[in-house]
Amino acid sequence: VQLQAYGGGLVQSGGSLRLSCAASGRTFNNYRMGWFRQIPEKEREFVAAISRNGANTYYADFVKGRFTISRDNAKNTVYLHMNSLISEDTAVYYCASGTQVGSYDYWGQGTQVTVSS
Repeated sequence: VQLQAYGGGLVQSGGSLRLSCAASGRTFNNYRMGWFRQIPEKEREFVAAISRNGANTYYADFVKGRFTISRDNAKNTVYLHMNSLISEDTAVYYCASGTQVGSYDYWGQGTQVTVSS
């Protein structure tokens, strides 16, 4: 599976962004999808995940109520809708796919999100 994340950019605090991750190579709906983020000198952290058919979603506590993960299996794309952004959300965001709960086998290249205060 090849993953291409895009949609990052510079946004003011309180603003919104939508990240997209396009997948190719294998049957998209066979994979659970997740978003992670990383800032320099820190470990990559989980942000959100979605089940194969989109019926179940999971979020890190620090994004609950602000971020929404969704997917469009017809378009082989997963999204991360980010609202009420704060400076602490500044990071490189990665999408990932996997077949087992909590395990991700394929990673996209990352897209930078910068929130200015």
